[in-house]
Amino acid sequence: MDKIRDYLRISQAAEYLGVSPGTLRNWEERGKIRAHRVPQNGYRLFRLADLEAVLREVNGPDRHPRRTAKVPPTKRRA
Repeated sequence: MDKIRDYLRISQAAEYLGVSPGTLRNWEERGKIRAHRVPQNGYRLFRLADLEAVLREVNGPDRHPRRTAKVPPTKRRA
């Protein structure tokens, strides 16, 4: 089972890929990437493994990544 740390919110996922949140919404609507919804509020969460697959697809198997993707730190509530 996946852990919540394996998912990014839309703003984090957009930053990770170097695109806007609107682009991610469009990709989801077109079926290019799957967003998981939080049942309580409907927020989109993107699985880190899916985002990495998108980067591999864009960059190709033999090319270096166009950027060093960093997972944004999560904000912890006290």
